[in-house]
Amino acid sequence: MRTEPAIEDLLREVAPQVLGTLVRRHSQFDACEDAVQEALLAAARQWAADGVPENPRSWLVTVASRRLIDAWRSEAARQHREEAAAVLDLAGQGAASEQDDTLTLLFLCCHPSLSVPSQLALTLRAVGGLTTAEIARAFMVPEATMAQRISRAKERIKAAGMQFELPPEAERPERLRVVMQVLYLVFNEGYTTSSGPTLQRADLTTEAIRLTRMLLQLIPEEGEVAGLLALMLLTDARRAARTNEDGWLVPLDDQRRDLWNSAQISEGVELLTRTLGKAPVGPYQLQAAIAAVHDEASTAEETDWPQILALYEVLEQVSPGPVVTLNRAVAVARVHGPRAGLALVGTLDRDERMKHNHRLEAVRAHLLERAGDIDAARKSYDLAARMTASLPERRYLALRAARL
Repeated sequence: MRTEPAIEDLLREVAPQVLGTLVRRHSQFDACEDAVQEALLAAARQWAADGVPENPRSWLVTVASRRLIDAWRSEAARQHREEAAAVLDLAGQGAASEQDDTLTLLFLCCHPSLSVPSQLALTLRAVGGLTTAEIARAFMVPEATMAQRISRAKERIKAAGMQFELPPEAERPERLRVVMQVLYLVFNEGYTTSSGPTLQRADLTTEAIRLTRMLLQLIPEEGEVAGLLALMLLTDARRAARTNEDGWLVPLDDQRRDLWNSAQISEGVELLTRTLGKAPVGPYQLQAAIAAVHDEASTAEETDWPQILALYEVLEQVSPGPVVTLNRAVAVARVHGPRAGLALVGTLDRDERMKHNHRLEAVRAHLLERAGDIDAARKSYDLAARMTASLPERRYLALRAARL
């Protein structure tokens, strides 16, 4: 018999498969999702006491289907639902299909007609198996607010008549891009939380890695999915060294590299090596290659900054954007000096997308400090500290200003 943590892991693994099966059979995403949640609660109680059944997914499909039928039968005023309930007689259904609808479910949750916050919430709820309370805590909003967000997303799916099916072949690359973007946003929010008292949320980074690993299993031929997983692994490998014992942020150059997760680094590098050159190179593969250069340097001084700069130059051609330019400025400063980096940073001052981004001022402060302009550096550190809602980042930036 499995232990309770193992049961929890199993439920999280099969939940999207069960939901996918129900939505494929019956449509009505919102009703199916509610029924699956009830079945998961029943399984958590019963399996802990009686043991895990031989076919856990089939057990969950059966129980969730019964909950669904009970809900429809309770609405006696709606004759067509009574008729649907009769058609759904469980005696004729037998065991659950072995078809895995998780990929279809991911595409549905990340439908481009939904807002990004809705995509994030619905993916974590329906595919990740997180509760509404867990998602609300992750994004620092009241549970009631998150419940409304999820409810509106499900209503949007119902009202728009979104079909539970894989998008047409011509639409799949763009839809897959949205799915990967949502998973990357989940990871980034976990790796550096946008607000609150802690720098990182390991539960979110772990869940993003799990879902991306699952996505790669479903479509192993997609090089960018492999690149995204490699990027997450190579970045998350540094998690234990990013803060000291008092919770203070430790910049990359000062981190204890013996605390980095060597197994994650090895897996990320192996994924990247297996993928590069065998598929069109995209932004996730390039970012993963940059992360690998950092991770493979045994000391900060041994980091191959010319190679990192070359990779950023390619990345800016493949996927241009202000954040890429800002990161390239750091590499430029390492290779050509802080004044060259500052000149590139200055090109972003009029970019509206960076208007409220504290990282622009933080990078400027760092480069000004390296260039010896102490007074200007202190002012930029102060400004960056006031702009961030992350308490660890604010403390770090304010301390840098105070030391100057």
